[in-house]
Amino acid sequence: MKKLLASLVLAACTLSGYAQNTGDLKVPTKPDRVISRHIYGHFAEHLGRSIYGGFYVGEGNTKIPNTNGVRNDVVEALKRLNIPNLRWPGGCFADTYHWMHGIGAKEERPTIVNAWWGGVTEDNSFGTHDFLNMCELLGTKPYLAGNVGSGSVQELMDWVQYVNFDGKSPMSNLRRKNGRSEPWEVLYWGVGNEPWGCGGNMTPEYYADLYKQHATYLGKGYLDKGIVRIASGPASDDYNWTEVLMKKIPLSLMEGYALHHYAVTDWENKGPSTTFSEQQYFGTMKRALLMDELIQKHGAIMDKYDPEKKVALVVDEWGGWYEVEPGTNPGFLYQQNTMRDAMIAGTTLNIFNNHSDRVRMANLAQTVNVLQAVILTDEEKMILTPTYHVMEMYKVHQDANWLPLTIKSEAYTVGNENLPAVSGSASKDKNGLTHISLTNIDPNQAQEITINIDGTKYKNLSGRVLTSKKLQDYNTFDKPNTIKPENFKGAKRRATP
Repeated sequence: MKKLLASLVLAACTLSGYAQNTGDLKVPTKPDRVISRHIYGHFAEHLGRSIYGGFYVGEGNTKIPNTNGVRNDVVEALKRLNIPNLRWPGGCFADTYHWMHGIGAKEERPTIVNAWWGGVTEDNSFGTHDFLNMCELLGTKPYLAGNVGSGSVQELMDWVQYVNFDGKSPMSNLRRKNGRSEPWEVLYWGVGNEPWGCGGNMTPEYYADLYKQHATYLGKGYLDKGIVRIASGPASDDYNWTEVLMKKIPLSLMEGYALHHYAVTDWENKGPSTTFSEQQYFGTMKRALLMDELIQKHGAIMDKYDPEKKVALVVDEWGGWYEVEPGTNPGFLYQQNTMRDAMIAGTTLNIFNNHSDRVRMANLAQTVNVLQAVILTDEEKMILTPTYHVMEMYKVHQDANWLPLTIKSEAYTVGNENLPAVSGSASKDKNGLTHISLTNIDPNQAQEITINIDGTKYKNLSGRVLTSKKLQDYNTFDKPNTIKPENFKGAKRRATP
């Protein structure tokens, strides 16, 4: 018996009246590619209350249940997402972080001033062992961002040896002295972060040479299949950066290429996180949907130098970014999470799924208490955001076979501008279940969509929906379940004549 699972029909609201949309889904006998689970990755920077107070509350904390200082509730929530990878320690922080300051006895570790984010002094109590052991708790792959801006090739080489080498060496012996006998075997390594900005204000030509120097010494001798070296790519539409790096860096030295894009309409006036207008919402969604164009255009440049798509496009920072919540530290980037953020997540994940031939890794910014977080904490309290629920509903696509889905959508119109109201993506998992995810960004019009399925027949249909009356709705610590998935019973099967 074949089953069809409509895994998400996502609407901002469900007002009276329907707009008609159509779609075509093809289910080939042999699907041509897999949607990598690593598209559903996350990001944890030393920023605000992301690490300290978010993930980590300290080993001596008796108020909040924890394992070696890591919050148990956060671990369990992230495990329900099947979180595939976690990027750390930054972000901008990465290019000021010296990993050896975060190992050894905690009382002997030097402090560090987080000059990028709030000017706070950190005690380095959360370091390499703490992060990598936490990844084991989560059952996720660590993605370490190396310090290129203020570090050295030797420093990054030593870090790789410290966490990955199983033989005898100065670094592996130091790891054993610090309590870890077996290596963690870290596969994913970022070579710097945003070198065009906070990572050193470099030109692409200069960074390309630095990257080659670092990458030359990173892939040797520690893992049977080498490691995945990820070059720092552009901000949004800087296509020249991609052209220079793809031209100058040999494919033999690069397994991944990073792109950063936030759904920000005005960096000088980002707007509020909860009291935004529909015009502001439309602008945010316009920027979010630009992700499709960015992937296509950067991908076209990559195709010139890498026609076989050996290098993965890694969108390791994406999401919404607004003004901080009133009364909070502006350097902590703490913001609430509304149905607008659910719309960003749904449309962006659809785009990633549909470009999974080139996009094979991505990281939502960020996981806890920062930007478009999936989790918010307040001392012992924890809530799941609308973005969390989207990520949970879409996890059905992880490592599933991508299916071509084309949708002819009605327009969502504000003023003289239009955006397609409905986007979607589809896949078939290892158990033979077909999953269709749909996102409706129109807050004024419910959408009825008819999808013609070619290639197979189904006998069962089920689904879930995430919706709310207003775009500005969000979960609070007093009302944590205002927005949560519900069973969807509005889908019907129709036999073709």
